[in-house]
Amino acid sequence: MTSTRVKTGDYETYFYRAGIGNSKAILFIHGSGPGATAWSNWQYALPFFNEKGFDCIAPDLIGFGMSEHPSPLPKGIRPWMRLWVNQLKFLLDALEVKCVHLVGNSLGGAIALHLLAEVPERIDQVVLMGPVGAPFRLTRELDRVWGFYEDPSAEGMAQMIRWFAYDESLIEDQLDNISKMRFEAAMNPAARRSYEAMFPQPRQQIVDDLVLPSATLRRIQQQVLLVHGLNDPIVPVDTSYYLAQHLPRVKTMIYGQCSHWTQMEYKDSFHSLLLNFFHHEI
Repeated sequence: MTSTRVKTGDYETYFYRAGIGNSKAILFIHGSGPGATAWSNWQYALPFFNEKGFDCIAPDLIGFGMSEHPSPLPKGIRPWMRLWVNQLKFLLDALEVKCVHLVGNSLGGAIALHLLAEVPERIDQVVLMGPVGAPFRLTRELDRVWGFYEDPSAEGMAQMIRWFAYDESLIEDQLDNISKMRFEAAMNPAARRSYEAMFPQPRQQIVDDLVLPSATLRRIQQQVLLVHGLNDPIVPVDTSYYLAQHLPRVKTMIYGQCSHWTQMEYKDSFHSLLLNFFHHEI
């Protein structure tokens, strides 16, 4: 496992990589939320898929973690989406990776869909986990996640992180560490400035601006696997049902008694599911 920075257009990207030289690459795209980073989302997936022979690439999105923060700051989610899509295209160029599988979590799911629409020739199979990018009514929990800095505190972060797990006893030993890591990252002044520029009120407009037209979805020809927790209070499972109706080559896996973090609550099953999908066995 390595971590380093590389120039991606106008900004530097910090990223993790494991399995350099393996023939098949996976680009892991993390979600939003205060203090979110590639490592906080994919700390279990990276070593697993490295051991299975994949070149695993997991960047911090611009404005998150240790990637660069733009100046001046874009206002609203659409210019941020343009930054992220360009960032990931430049990252693949810099690493001389021609084609990848995509795994996108939450906001990362919407970014994956936008990449599919723009550079389909560079994308193989796609996994969207608890994705935004489909129309839905903003949930109270997501509004609080995106509005974290209206009342930021370590206690608020700990409470919020517990929304991501249906049965927190399954990952109880990890929740405190995750909360502390996320809160420390969130309190970085540059991260706060970027985040507040990404997710201003009214936040329903952000949800709406991330939606891809149904005509665009119908043109996507890659195989897509949708993975969602049935009890997700942050991004409702209806988003995956919607995408399943509009994507032409789609499979869907819904985990019962599962919230927003399938990759942690059911990590062994999640990893096996993706591995079989990438090997065309489901």
